[in-house]
Amino acid sequence: MNELDQKINTHFPGLVVRKDLVKTVKGNAIVPSYVLEYLLGQYCATSDEATIQTGIETVKEILRKHYVHRNEAGLVRSTIKEKGRYKVIDKVNVDLNDKANVYEATFENLGIKKVLIDSGTIKKHPKLLVGGVWCICDLEYDFSEDQNASPWILSSLKPIQLSHFDYESYTEARKQFTTEEWINVLLQSIGLNPEVFGRRSKLIQLVRLIPFCERNYNLLELGPKGTGKSHIYSEFSPHATLVSGGEATLAKLFINNTTGKIGLVGYWDVVAMDEFAGSNKKPDIKLIDTLKNYMANKSFNRGTGPQGAEASMVYIGNTSHNVAFMLKHENLFMDLPETYRNSDGQAILDRMHWFLPGWEMENLAARCSRKVMVSLWIILPRSYALYVLTIMRIAIQSISRCRLIFRRVIGTASTKRFPA
Repeated sequence: MNELDQKINTHFPGLVVRKDLVKTVKGNAIVPSYVLEYLLGQYCATSDEATIQTGIETVKEILRKHYVHRNEAGLVRSTIKEKGRYKVIDKVNVDLNDKANVYEATFENLGIKKVLIDSGTIKKHPKLLVGGVWCICDLEYDFSEDQNASPWILSSLKPIQLSHFDYESYTEARKQFTTEEWINVLLQSIGLNPEVFGRRSKLIQLVRLIPFCERNYNLLELGPKGTGKSHIYSEFSPHATLVSGGEATLAKLFINNTTGKIGLVGYWDVVAMDEFAGSNKKPDIKLIDTLKNYMANKSFNRGTGPQGAEASMVYIGNTSHNVAFMLKHENLFMDLPETYRNSDGQAILDRMHWFLPGWEMENLAARCSRKVMVSLWIILPRSYALYVLTIMRIAIQSISRCRLIFRRVIGTASTKRFPA
């Protein structure tokens, strides 16, 4: 354990997990990293090696007993029936059954539907309605001859996130770190080893976190595969959701006119559009028009009246050529669909606050992290994460020279929204 690791443990007692333990306990469980880090934080938040090893075994046992593998769903359902009550770890989605005037939960891996859930739980955890949330649940089985009644009963539900956060203690502990030390802490929190990155590379990595701090922040990143673009928005935090580019629809992102159900932008801090690049793709023109209005005015209207939202939009995609080739034959946006490069679609690019130079990102396979890393960011909602924004502003100032390059290379993309 180096000096910084010791300092983190000293000032954030009980809030530190070793990122390398995630791979140790994950096995074949297909769950986001923040779910495993939450469990590790419950049992391994210490620097004592003996306690850590005991905690690892405890977490492995919890996953072995309660995480639902899809190929074992039938066995778990049978266990619930025979025991009457059983604890499971699964992703839970909730829908409103307006005909019966009840909320019904679906357990993704367990494969059961129409599990009744009370309105109080929905009000407390509204993200259950959009995209689903990983939870620890107690399920009961009580068969009824009423064919309309579900035998599955949800007796308790706990989302994988901290229920309490001491902001004052957090800010006091932050004061004990220099700016350079804090940059390294942030890098460690997203699973990177700061020792293998230069200062510019560190700051570029941190720019990816700005949408978690700033409301309605629009970020575009294009770059080669294997640089961690999708990982940040799918594994790093329970407050972001990653949407495949082919699955992005008006109803899913904004509002379903049939049901009146608000889409992803109404519930998540960050909505990331994966697979955004691809010159052969043909995005929906209506979706582009709605995105343009939302990115500029923080609101949208699909004929049901204006609606406001605060979700930041992130667009990530792979490039098929290096920078030299792109600049020689067209520009840095040449891998985007034609719709986004013509006169109508360019308005989307004009509304970007930042174009991240993804070609400067190195393949992260070899950029493995060291052992002790504070895991604060993965559990912070935006209201607390705003404090970290000061570090992000340092990153923006250091990388601001990139704007000059973009002005010369891409004359049609406005940079007036780039932060100073």
